[in-house]
Amino acid sequence: MSVLVTRVLRARGWGAGCCRGASEFRLPPPGAVNVAELLRDATTAEKGPREAAARRPPGQCSVLLFPGQGSQVVGMGRGLLRYPRVRELYAAARRVLGYDLLELSLHGPQEDLDRTVYCQPAIFVASLAAVEKLNHLQPAVIENCVAAAGFSVGEFAALVFAGAMEFSEGLYAVKIRAEAMQEASEAVPSGMLSVLGRPQSKFAFACSEAREHCKTLGIENPVCEVANYLFPDCRVISGHLEALQFLQKNSSKYHFRRTKMLPVSGAFHTRLMEPALEPLTQVLKAIDIRKPLVSVHSNVRGDRHMHPQHIRKLLAQQVVSPVKWEQTMHALYERKKGTEFPQTFEVGPGKQLGAILRSCNLQAWKSYSNVEVLEAGEPPDQDS
Repeated sequence: MSVLVTRVLRARGWGAGCCRGASEFRLPPPGAVNVAELLRDATTAEKGPREAAARRPPGQCSVLLFPGQGSQVVGMGRGLLRYPRVRELYAAARRVLGYDLLELSLHGPQEDLDRTVYCQPAIFVASLAAVEKLNHLQPAVIENCVAAAGFSVGEFAALVFAGAMEFSEGLYAVKIRAEAMQEASEAVPSGMLSVLGRPQSKFAFACSEAREHCKTLGIENPVCEVANYLFPDCRVISGHLEALQFLQKNSSKYHFRRTKMLPVSGAFHTRLMEPALEPLTQVLKAIDIRKPLVSVHSNVRGDRHMHPQHIRKLLAQQVVSPVKWEQTMHALYERKKGTEFPQTFEVGPGKQLGAILRSCNLQAWKSYSNVEVLEAGEPPDQDS
C-alpha cells in the first residue's frame, strides 16, 4: 500500500495475532486474519510519512472521514472489488464474523443489512476497503494523511486505519459492539429522530418536556436527549418512542423545521445502551490498542485521542454518549484566515459526512470528495 499504510501495518501488525490479556470473549485465533499480507505494498520504502506530511502545505495534506450506521445500502462494495486485495479483505472478515459479509453487502436484503448486528461490521469493512481503492487511485492521499475521524462505528475504522488496533481485533470489537447494541435496542421500544431546527430552537427544553410527557404515560426514568450534534441547528434526538412521537407532534412549538425518524432499531448514544457497555468494555480490555500514527478524533469529546487508555475508555463511553460531530469538524478544520484547507475524503458508503461538512464549514467542503463504493453510475438498490 502507501508509505503511511505500510508503516502502520509494520508497526501495528494488522491481523498478526490477537488479544493479550484475559477476557471471557474469545477473539479470533492468532493468524486468522493476516491483513498485513493483504494490504502491504512491499515496494514502498520506509519513511516518516506523518512528519513529512505535516511539513507540506495544508492544501497538499489530507483528512479521511469514516461514515457510521445509516449509510449502508445494498450493493456497497461492488465498486471496490476490482481493486487489489479487496476480495481477500472480505474473505478475512468472513473468518472473523462467521458469515459472508460480502454477499450480504452486495445482495442484501436491505432489511437484513439495516440490522445493527450486520450493519456495523458491513460499514467498517467497506470503509477500509474504500481506503484500498483510494490508495490504488491516489496513493499520495494516503501517504499525506494527517488526521482521521469516524462517526460512531466509523471511529473504529479510523483507528484501524491509523494503526491504533489490528484489523482482526477492531472488527471483532465491532462485532461484539453491534451484537450488544442490537440486544439492548430490542429491550425497550426506542429510536432516533433527526431534527432540523432554527436558531431559536431549544433542544434541551424540548427533550425535558418529552420526558415529562412519558412520565404521564407511566414510563419510569424516560430517556429523551440529544444523541448526535451534526451541524448548527441540526441534532439527532434519541429516546423512548413515545418521547420522539411527542416531539414530532409538537414540532412547531419547539421551532423545529423538519423531523424524521431514522431507520435504526434503538436509542443509540444514550443510557438505554448501558447493557452494551460491559461486553464492549471487556473486549476492549482484551485487545492491543496503541497510539495512532495520525490524529484520530474522539466522538465523545471532539478532540484528538492522546494515548491507548484514553482510546479504550472513550470507545466504551461512546456507546452511551452523544456523538459530537459538529465539534469534531470545528476542531479538524479550524484555520487562520487565508490558510488552505486539506483535501477531505469520505471513505465508505454514502456522502452524509460530506453534506454535514458543507453545513459546518463551506470552505473546507470545497476540498471534499467521496470514494464511491457502488459501481460508477449505479443507484442504490431500492428493491432489496
